[in-house]
Amino acid sequence: MEPTSARPIGGCGAVSRRRLLGGVAGLGFLGASGTGLTSCARATDTAGTAQQAMAFYGSHQAGITTDVQDRLAFAAFDVTATRRADLVDMLKTWTAAAEAMSRGVMVPGDSHAGAVPPADTGEAVGLSPARLTVTIGFGPALFDGRFGLVPRRPAAFAALPALPGETLDPACCGGDIAVQACADDPQVAFHAVRNLARLGRGAVVTRWTQLGFGRTSVTGTRQETPRNLMGFKDGTRNIRSDDSAALTKYVWVGAEAGQDWMRGGSYLVARRIRMFIETWDRDVLSDQEAVFGRAKYTGAPLTGKGEFDNPDFAGRTADGELAIPDNAHIRLAAFEANDGVRILRRGYSFTDGIDARTGTLDAGLFFISFQRDPAQFVTLQRKLGKHDALNEYIRHVGSALFACPQGVADASGYWGRALFEG
Repeated sequence: MEPTSARPIGGCGAVSRRRLLGGVAGLGFLGASGTGLTSCARATDTAGTAQQAMAFYGSHQAGITTDVQDRLAFAAFDVTATRRADLVDMLKTWTAAAEAMSRGVMVPGDSHAGAVPPADTGEAVGLSPARLTVTIGFGPALFDGRFGLVPRRPAAFAALPALPGETLDPACCGGDIAVQACADDPQVAFHAVRNLARLGRGAVVTRWTQLGFGRTSVTGTRQETPRNLMGFKDGTRNIRSDDSAALTKYVWVGAEAGQDWMRGGSYLVARRIRMFIETWDRDVLSDQEAVFGRAKYTGAPLTGKGEFDNPDFAGRTADGELAIPDNAHIRLAAFEANDGVRILRRGYSFTDGIDARTGTLDAGLFFISFQRDPAQFVTLQRKLGKHDALNEYIRHVGSALFACPQGVADASGYWGRALFEG
């Protein structure tokens, strides 16, 4: 069966540039069923984690290996500032605000004076930190010469090439700076991005945004594997936060970058993947399982009994056919089939209402991955885009790449300090 539509899909909370003022009005967030994020039901603290404040300072940015939270607010910005000093001042302000919000306190400044707007928008007052993490990344276009950063651009850092099977909508692509806010409370995540957009007014404007309402990956050793909108467990073989060897080999940038500001950082790939779930829902269970190469309800590979059984890619059925088909998603994505290449996934499900052209749900996966080199993602996606049985039911419609610098060591630093001052 063919997807309902193969044309570029809108969404991403995209907003016309003519309406962007760089502040809250430019966010344009949509939540589940097209409603504002603040109307979403707040996640319950069933795991006893929603009260926790996550450490902001460290050698790596939080929000990469952190146990994946339940909710996402993601925004890409274009820089309108023309002076390097103004951009640096904004990054200092953003860093202080993000650190405060990560502790569950208001953005620094006067929120009680009557003569000026409050320093904090206030919608998170009284809420717990909800394990909020705020992660920043810089896009390739930021190194175009405007701010004298051309010599600081890593050799591996270039815009992603055209990839098979994608139909990209420019309204869901690119950006000079990305902010990823993850939390167990949707209002806390929204509050973080809203305040950074407001504080960046005059220096940045919002390019596109995306909300995620349910995680589709796992990084923590105690986290249960979640399900995507197709009903399958997602992220079973993801890199875990305690696997320091894998993180060093596949996620954290080392000396090979040739740029000290990226040592301990990582490259973030974001892909908005539309799922044609009405078409998927009409397919029979056996076909669905063949597409993924796993049992739908247990998560076990088709050659095993338990979710964490290693797939036997040579295994065959009684009829002599491959038990895991040659175009099954887990076969093509497996590190065993890609010279050991792995990435760290942090994806979220999304729904942005109805596609007015087709009357179908605009829903799917907002894919996020972190890797030591963007080539890791490109290698995997070239294979998946050509051969994956899942392509009948999905379309990549948005794409962006960002370099996430090393973490902020202490209160004297700011995001990207080594880039701008090193």
